Amino acid sequence: MYNLLMRPSRKALQQYLRERWGARRLLETRPLGKGVHGEGFLLKLEGPDGRPQEMVLKAVRPRGLGHDYPSDRAALLLLAHSAYNALEGHVRAYDVLGLWPGGQVRSVGGAREFYLLMQRAQGRSYFQDLRAMAGMKRLDGSQRQKLAMMVQYLARIHSVKKRSRELYVRRIRDVVGHGECLMGVFDAYPSGAVRPREMVAVEQALIPWRYRLKGRWQRLCQVHGDFHPGNIWFRGRGRTLQMTLLDRSRGPWGEAADDLTALGINYIFFSLLGGQEVQGAYLEAFLRLFDQYVRLSADEELLQVLAPFFVFRAAVVANPRFYPELRAPGRRALFAFMHRVLAEERFEPQRVNEYLKA
Repeated sequence: MYNLLMRPSRKALQQYLRERWGARRLLETRPLGKGVHGEGFLLKLEGPDGRPQEMVLKAVRPRGLGHDYPSDRAALLLLAHSAYNALEGHVRAYDVLGLWPGGQVRSVGGAREFYLLMQRAQGRSYFQDLRAMAGMKRLDGSQRQKLAMMVQYLARIHSVKKRSRELYVRRIRDVVGHGECLMGVFDAYPSGAVRPREMVAVEQALIPWRYRLKGRWQRLCQVHGDFHPGNIWFRGRGRTLQMTLLDRSRGPWGEAADDLTALGINYIFFSLLGGQEVQGAYLEAFLRLFDQYVRLSADEELLQVLAPFFVFRAAVVANPRFYPELRAPGRRALFAFMHRVLAEERFEPQRVNEYLKA
C-alpha cells in the first residue's frame, strides 16, 4: 500500500470479495490510519444478502523493522491470521491476501505449511573436494580451478551494489541475533558442550562490532548468503567445469564478508579434523581465497569487517550437534579463534593459526 505500484486495484479486490465471500460489489475503500508497522484501509461492500458489510485491509510498511522483503511481510500477516483467532475477545482475521504479478488478488490465509519446488543440482558438492584435500601438501590443478571459479563468481555478484542503510544494518543485526545465525546456533548447542560464560563472552564482544559496522552501509551488495560447500556443486572438468549453487539464504542483499567466511571457515574446520592448525592444501586454499578475492574485487576494506561473520561461521562448525566429528581440542581452537578475531581491528589471513591458539 505504501508503493502505489503494488496497491491492489479496486477491480481485483472486488473480484476477490465476490469469489471468496460472495459479495455483490465493493462500495468504498478509504484509509483508516497509519501506525509504525503499517496502515489500515476500510472496505465497504454489499454482502451476498444485499446488506452492507465492513472489513479492514491491513498493509505492512515495507522498509525497516524486519519487513524489508515480501516474505517478511507474508510471515507477519500469516502469523497474525492464526494468532488473532486463537485469542478470546480479539477481532477476527478473515484471510491473508496475495497480490500476484498479473494484478490478481488471491487467498493464501488458509495455508498451514509451505514448500519449495526446485531444480535438482547435477554433479557433486564441494564437500567432496574438501575431504580429498586431507593429507595433501598442495592443491592440485582442478582444486585451484574450482577455487578461482568461486572467487570470480563472488567478486562478480558482489560488484552489484544497492543503496539501503536499512538492509545493511539488518544484515549486521541478523548475523548476531537471527535464529539461523550466532545466537540461534548457540541456542542449538547440546547442554554441557560449551560453558555458557564462553558463549556469553562471544555475544558481548559482538555488540560493539555491530555498532562499528552500521556506518558502512555503502558496502551493501548482492550476496548468496550461505555460500558453504554443501550449496556449491561442480560438474565437468577443465574447460567443461560448471558450478551450480543451492539455497540462497536470508535475502539477496548483504555483506560480502558473509559469503567469504561461509566458504573460508571450511578450510579451517577440515584441517582441524586432522590436526591442531591449518596446514597443507587447506592453508593454501584459505590464503588463496582471500588474496585472490581482494585483488579481484579491490575490496581492501573487507578484512576490516570480516570478524562478526567469521565468528558466526566458527560457531556453526564448532556445534557438536551439527558437526559431531570435531573433537574437543578442535572446538576449543575455534572458540579461541572467535575471541581473537573479535579482539583485532583487522583480520589477517596469514595469522589464522595464531588466532586458533588457546
